[in-house]
Amino acid sequence: MTDGGTAGTDGSDALEIDAADHDGSLYRILSSAVVPRPIAWVSTTSEDGVDNLAPYSFFTVASVDPPVLLFAPVDGADGLKDTPRNARDTGEFVVNLVTADLAEAMNETSATLSADESEFDHAGLERAASSAVDVPRVADAAVTFECSLHDLVDVGGSTLVLGEVEHVHIKESVTTDGKIDVDEIDALGRLAGSRYARTGDRFSLERPP
Repeated sequence: MTDGGTAGTDGSDALEIDAADHDGSLYRILSSAVVPRPIAWVSTTSEDGVDNLAPYSFFTVASVDPPVLLFAPVDGADGLKDTPRNARDTGEFVVNLVTADLAEAMNETSATLSADESEFDHAGLERAASSAVDVPRVADAAVTFECSLHDLVDVGGSTLVLGEVEHVHIKESVTTDGKIDVDEIDALGRLAGSRYARTGDRFSLERPP
């Protein structure tokens, strides 16, 4: 077997990996198996007034009451990256939904820029004013969540950023009868490496009683 794995104990050819003995990070395994992952396209503003925008696929809902979202950036070589640092310093950020029509622009904002450069400008994205925070949102995003910082939690080489939702913007084009219609949202999901998935192939299952 390769990659530090051994054959399954039942004689199968399954790859068995002891995390404690694994050589290197489990990042590729985790990011390849936990798929597809929604993408938090997070906008922040630095204390110097520079608007930052970056995508994070370690992202989910942490709580409904209060409404809290969570994303988990991997720390940079010098500590916090721009997004979590800005969220810490200003106490606010915006999570923008990434849909298929924004895929190329989202990818552009993952470029490595200096802290005094804005990914909004780099990717040619229009800003829209927020209602409850001072951070701009992506004007073309179908759904955006304006958040106040709830907490920062260090977990190994990552920082969990939790934000309480203060205001939500939803474009009418993705609603039916005043509610979000998931069939109208072609959300993008992150796979591994440079691979992504669209959410157009859908089916329903009735939950058992």
